[in-house]
Amino acid sequence: MRKEFTYLDFMKKEKAIILLSGGIDSCVTTAIANRNYRLCLLHINYKQRTAKREEKAFNEIAEYYKVKEKLSAIWRIDYLKKIGGSSLTDRSLKVPNISSNGIPNTYVPFRNANLLVIAVSWAETINAKKIFIGAMEGDSTGYPDCREIFFKAFNETIKFGTKTDSKLIIETPILHNTKAEVVKIGFELNAPLDLTWSCYQNSDIACGVCDSCRLRIKAFREAGFKDPIPYKIPINW
Repeated sequence: MRKEFTYLDFMKKEKAIILLSGGIDSCVTTAIANRNYRLCLLHINYKQRTAKREEKAFNEIAEYYKVKEKLSAIWRIDYLKKIGGSSLTDRSLKVPNISSNGIPNTYVPFRNANLLVIAVSWAETINAKKIFIGAMEGDSTGYPDCREIFFKAFNETIKFGTKTDSKLIIETPILHNTKAEVVKIGFELNAPLDLTWSCYQNSDIACGVCDSCRLRIKAFREAGFKDPIPYKIPINW
């Protein structure tokens, strides 16, 4: 049974910005942050294939947690699409259906740095103490901007590039978890996984065959749960 969240829950907490894409990882990260912080949710449209569907997931998750402070569609960083280099922003590139060796073409060049820059600017403005991001280093896709060393370096950049009293820190609570462990944490924290979206190709019903769908299906299977969202292909749980 879902917990009802009230505005009073947030008034007693320091603010934390959560980069919420609408996927499992960012949703569970939101649930983790919600235990100790007042949620301020940030969603960034960089003209990815399923941008509208991800924004829908963001808004529904924000409503679930009764979040009062959020930034969403107004942040449209079109330049990542113009730069290209990723199948998520360039439709001339095919989204892979299998995991590749090395960095897959779904990697958006230096995306996390772009997203974190926006989050840091907002954090300084609203006096948030933390920025949470649902990056995963081990059991994900091998993106270079999802590594621990990247976030350590970015925290150093924040230290020297923000107001001296900001004491702002990036938190990566699921960085070293497996995807299956993240699913389990989500169920433990009553995160609304049924509202999340992971598919890289479709915005109506998840395809079930793209690399992101396959990682999601595998995670639910290994965690011992049935995924609450439907797929275009039959899935044996």
